[in-house]
Amino acid sequence: MKPSELRQTAISQHSAKKYDLAKKSYARYLETSPHDHVMWSNLGALFRTTQQFDYAVIAHERALRGKHTAQILGNASNAYFDAGDPKQAVKLRKQLLKLEPDDPMNHAMLGKFYRGAGKYKDAQKILQSGVKKFPDHAELHIQLAMAHLSLGEYPQGFDEFEWRWQGDEISLPDFDFPIWRGQDLNGKTIVVTPEQGFGDTILMARFFAGLKARGAYVKFLCKPPLVRLLSRTAGIDAFVSKKSEIAGADYWVPMMDLPRYLGTTFDTVPAPATLHTPADSIARANAIIAPFGDQFKLGVLWSGSITYRANHKRSFDHHKFLELTDIENLQMFSLYKGPLHDDFIKDGANAFIVDAAGHDRDFADSAALIKQLDLVVTMDSAIAHVAGSLGVPVWNLLHSEAYWLYEPHPKETPWYPTMCLIRQKTAGDWDGVFKSLYKDIKQLVKKQS
Repeated sequence: MKPSELRQTAISQHSAKKYDLAKKSYARYLETSPHDHVMWSNLGALFRTTQQFDYAVIAHERALRGKHTAQILGNASNAYFDAGDPKQAVKLRKQLLKLEPDDPMNHAMLGKFYRGAGKYKDAQKILQSGVKKFPDHAELHIQLAMAHLSLGEYPQGFDEFEWRWQGDEISLPDFDFPIWRGQDLNGKTIVVTPEQGFGDTILMARFFAGLKARGAYVKFLCKPPLVRLLSRTAGIDAFVSKKSEIAGADYWVPMMDLPRYLGTTFDTVPAPATLHTPADSIARANAIIAPFGDQFKLGVLWSGSITYRANHKRSFDHHKFLELTDIENLQMFSLYKGPLHDDFIKDGANAFIVDAAGHDRDFADSAALIKQLDLVVTMDSAIAHVAGSLGVPVWNLLHSEAYWLYEPHPKETPWYPTMCLIRQKTAGDWDGVFKSLYKDIKQLVKKQS
């Protein structure tokens, strides 16, 4: 096959999402045409799609040896950001913004990358400038919302966050009654709908009481794994799952809008929701814990949902916790349940870290176990929200591009008083986190023994 034909074949396979075939074709073509910088950029974009971020960066480094076109700069900046190098991503996106100042996405992505680098004021500045220039561009408003929230500017942040429905990731539910925008709720029925993941639902559950205080009858469209956990949360009158169960309601509201319309500021964040641990869940947890007597009981979690696109940044291998196994009088309990569970069992790590959650029925089971622990150490996950809501000491291990919830203070958040934030000092450096963690855990266990 001629190089020109092989080139087109790679592009066609890539476009058709035949990624494995496309990788082979790119490789064969680039063996004969190593100076085709556009194709290196295309290959880097493909590796990013298949979440091979290290390979993506290598390919983009080759692409950047040629002329810095808009395509090459855009692809490379995205890859560096996903690979955990926001500083390089910012550098390249700034170059791209000079080339294409009238593309609103360049302003939005530069703001996003500044946030990833922890430069929230810089992010805010470029995004406010972008919004002024392109007032109807949803992604600019969404990124500005994140910048405001990260700075603790909650009223401005939640106002801007309304634009999420105009983006390309989520759509407004279709109900035949109006959305709530702060109207009088006395004697009215309101349906609250979940957003994002389980963690955000637990986070926002604290606001149900605020709706109830305004005289509303509150129905919650709740996902099944959370029903028992939230069954005694103040402010929820009924759990619903079918459209017929919400017929005749006066309003509906997305959970993430509650802080906005209830007037929440950084200084007025309500206490976490009260979570329920049923008797059968407690008995189940006690049976798991019982053999370990007076040992220091540490719950651990290393990954969240693998479908979350940035899970590779916030998560790490379960083997990292094996570094703590030589600490005397310490027993670890795995709080992980999900598709990585088989890997944990197959390699035998469950001999040292008790598989305490692999067969949990729901989050009520998880909560009952967590209440029996001395400490939870987890990456940012729903389990962190459960532990924080229960008032159990929880050390939240954060990657360098942490969620807005964990800013602007370095070690604490007003959302969970018993949560300690432990951050990577440099992007991707879990080794440094665990080196410090080992010393702190050892000292804590010794103190409590």
